[in-house]
Amino acid sequence: MSTTMSEENVNISAAQVKELREKSGAPMMDCKKALVEAKGDIEAAIVLLRKRGVSLAGKKAARVTSEGSVGHYIHAGGKIGVLLEVNCESDFVARTDDFKELLHDISMHIAASDPKFVRREDVTPADFEREKDIAMAQAVAAGKPPAIAEKMVIGKMGKFYEEVCLLEQPFIKDQTTTIGQLIATKIGKLGENIAVRRFARFKVGDANATIAFTTYKTEGEAEAVAS
Repeated sequence: MSTTMSEENVNISAAQVKELREKSGAPMMDCKKALVEAKGDIEAAIVLLRKRGVSLAGKKAARVTSEGSVGHYIHAGGKIGVLLEVNCESDFVARTDDFKELLHDISMHIAASDPKFVRREDVTPADFEREKDIAMAQAVAAGKPPAIAEKMVIGKMGKFYEEVCLLEQPFIKDQTTTIGQLIATKIGKLGENIAVRRFARFKVGDANATIAFTTYKTEGEAEAVAS
C-alpha cells in the first residue's frame, strides 16, 4: 500500500522506507523525506541522507565531546586486536546501540585496514614531507613539466591521506562511504558530536604496533582548556 508523501504526489511505499532505514540507519521520518525528494530512488536518497549528516556534523563539530566509550575487536583467531576510544557529548548516547555499533564497525575496520593516523591533521611533518618528496621525484622521473608535476603531487598526497588516515579511508563494509562519512551519519541520527580520539592495533609477531591519537580539539574543548 502506498501513501502520498508530498505535494508533488510522490508515492512512497512502507517497504521503500523500511529498505532505506535498514541501509542508512537514519530515522524513519528522515527516510521518508529523503525518498520523496529523491522521487523514490533509494540510492539517491542515501546520498541525500549522507549529505545532511555531513552538514549536521559540521554544525556540531565545535561541541565538546567529554563522554564516550572504549571498544575493541579481536580478529583472525586472536592474531589481531584493536582498542578504540570514541567520544560523544553524553553518557546516554555512549550507551545506545547505535553508538556501540559504530565502535564495533570502526574497530573492525582498523583491524582490517591498519590506518596509521586518525585524521590528516595528525600526519607528522616528517611523514608529510617524505611522501611529498617521493611523489615529486616520481613526477620528475616521468619527465613531467613543473606545473603538471605539482598537480600530480597534490593528487598523490590525497591518495596518501586516504591510505593512512582513518577518517579518509573507505569503510570496509561499504566502499562508497568513508569512515568520516560513517561517523557523520551517526551524528545526524544521534544528534551529538562524535569524534575518534585514539586507537591501538596489535598483531601477533609484529613489533611495530600502530598507536594513534588525535591532537585535534573542538572550539569548545579549546576554550575549556584555556579556562
